[in-house]
Amino acid sequence: MSFAGVSLIGDDRAIGHSISVATPSGYHLLVVNGYSRTKEAAPNGTMISSLPFMIGGHCWCIRYYPNGYSSRCADYVSLFLVLVDKNISTALKVHKRFSFVDELEKQDSVHIRAKKPRNYSSTDSSWGHKKFMKRDELEKSKHLKNDCFTIRCDLTVATIVDMFIKVPPSSIQQHMSNLLLSKEGTDVTFKVGGETFVAHRCMLAARSMVFKAELFGPMKEGKIASVIHIEDMEAKVFSALLSFIYTDSMPRMEVDVAEKEREAQEALWLQHLLAAADRYDLQRLKVLCEQKLCEHVNMSSVTTILTLAEQHNCRGLKDVCFDFLKTPANLKAITAADGLEDITRTCPSLLKELIAKLAS
Repeated sequence: MSFAGVSLIGDDRAIGHSISVATPSGYHLLVVNGYSRTKEAAPNGTMISSLPFMIGGHCWCIRYYPNGYSSRCADYVSLFLVLVDKNISTALKVHKRFSFVDELEKQDSVHIRAKKPRNYSSTDSSWGHKKFMKRDELEKSKHLKNDCFTIRCDLTVATIVDMFIKVPPSSIQQHMSNLLLSKEGTDVTFKVGGETFVAHRCMLAARSMVFKAELFGPMKEGKIASVIHIEDMEAKVFSALLSFIYTDSMPRMEVDVAEKEREAQEALWLQHLLAAADRYDLQRLKVLCEQKLCEHVNMSSVTTILTLAEQHNCRGLKDVCFDFLKTPANLKAITAADGLEDITRTCPSLLKELIAKLAS
């Protein structure tokens, strides 16, 4: 996708720059800087428009409704892609997708083309989402940071080729998952926490330098035909590790607990999975766990997660914990509960770093 510029919305108008994209596909960024101000400036039914931008030889704009398109969607943010060109008699078939800028999985061109195209013309020039996202959900989400969020609008104007040839989305992830589940052609066995797992040596070695050294390097002696025992790891964590190795996606936690206990169980599972990812040098999985754990930083978990972040060199997760502790009310409550005692005992350097952060 070609970059077609950026519109920065402050109050009730947009500034920025647009780029003319000659190719049929491109994307434009809508940066809402001062979200709370836009809510005040644009009541229900009132839109704020992006700058016009060119993609596929046609002029477009994004319309942003901070308080909803109509009274029926007053609790939502609404977004529309509008064809600005006039006198378009033959309808343009357009694949479009709105996403937050960090939702990379929604911005793949094959994924966008798989969506049903919309017909744009002079008489039917606007398509979008009246209920893109509830405002209260947006305000609690990770997408809103410092009263700012960024929307990416991807669009593809369908050509003759697009109308007749449909490229299916990639299915390799599903195929690899099926390979693991089917156990066909497996040539290595692991024993973890009383459970047995089988896998493919070449897959493990290709994905992890640690597994490569264990299975094909000098460490392989005695492991060719025997069962490999994995110590200090739960079976469900090793299962998730294998799932990631085969699919490259964040595994789901499978637990049978009440909803109120689920969050604590998930936080503990993520901590163990992060440690396992670090142990087998799976950096992407480690960062995915780090990102997820940031959502679980609270009064009861912050010191444990901070210690984990220090032990496994997770700079971002550590900063999130420090930021939580810098809030006077949080620090007072943690100190009153002797929450800093464990840090003093296990990682005294962390306490010094926290003091330095508080002083800055």
